[in-house]
Amino acid sequence: MSLNWQEFEQEQPFAAKLLKSGIEKQRVAHAYLFEGEHGTGKRAASMLFAESLFCSNKLDKVQPCGECANCRRINNGNHPDLHVVEPDGLSIKIEQIRDLRKEFNKSGVESKQKMYVIIDAEKMTISAANSLLKFLEEPNVETTAILVTEQPQRILPTILSRCQTVTFNSLPPEIFTKKLQDTGIHPVKAPLLAAVTNQFQEALSLSEDEWFLQARRIVLKLYEVLKENPLYAMTSLQDEWMGHFKEKAQLDMGLNLLLLLYKDVLYIQLGKDEQLVYPDQRDRLQSDALQTSSRRLSEQMTSILEAKQKLNANINSQLLMEQLVLNLQGGPSFV
Repeated sequence: MSLNWQEFEQEQPFAAKLLKSGIEKQRVAHAYLFEGEHGTGKRAASMLFAESLFCSNKLDKVQPCGECANCRRINNGNHPDLHVVEPDGLSIKIEQIRDLRKEFNKSGVESKQKMYVIIDAEKMTISAANSLLKFLEEPNVETTAILVTEQPQRILPTILSRCQTVTFNSLPPEIFTKKLQDTGIHPVKAPLLAAVTNQFQEALSLSEDEWFLQARRIVLKLYEVLKENPLYAMTSLQDEWMGHFKEKAQLDMGLNLLLLLYKDVLYIQLGKDEQLVYPDQRDRLQSDALQTSSRRLSEQMTSILEAKQKLNANINSQLLMEQLVLNLQGGPSFV
């Protein structure tokens, strides 16, 4: 997905400010490390940065025109002086780094400027990493390197020390929600998707996932019976919940969805209605917010968080959920 500086500054203000300042002051580092979770826009930012460096007709000191030959070639992925290296199978191999070094011993085709981007840099083999290290130790004034990673701790410290780190943070939920809505995701779905994942492609996939849609319905039903008909809660748990949330990851998702419902009640109590992730349940949750004390709400949310912790301790999921239902109703503990 292409990116412009206005979007970049909105989504990643720290990273955008750092990179923009380097371009404006003509102090672009020899090597950068773009690190952050999947889906935070690191790759798109590296292409935007490349456009800003290569563009022959910038609109200002930073903003690329998007129309010149350099911009078009970068957007099409075929600029001769911009090289992107990605894992070949499970790793980035030494041959790939050697080929890159050979390429960079040549002069630039379009200009003196050259740039390379290494995607998933943590997947370099030891030999590939050592080969890259030699490359980084012999910096060329016109060469810019960007290493993109989700796991900087797996990269050689000697490589890290030669890179300027640019951290990409998870998108604020309200910005991610708008981004999803702009791509056609329904306004009712978007806030919940933004709450359960910060990965754009995963959010798009979940929006069309029948299992996820059913999970939302089952969670809402359990929440309702816990209030309206507590005696039926165990039956509902057995009939629907345990049959749908079979695997540990699925059960964890179910607990997340349930926790977000109780958080919505809290948001209403705090007057933060604009942060609801279940906006279509607003009327029901407003009624609950009036009838529930903040202390009781805190206890219920704590019970769900404790259930998530116990889930990772391999406690029987049936027993875990039965205990959670009792805790949410204010019953005794036996786990």
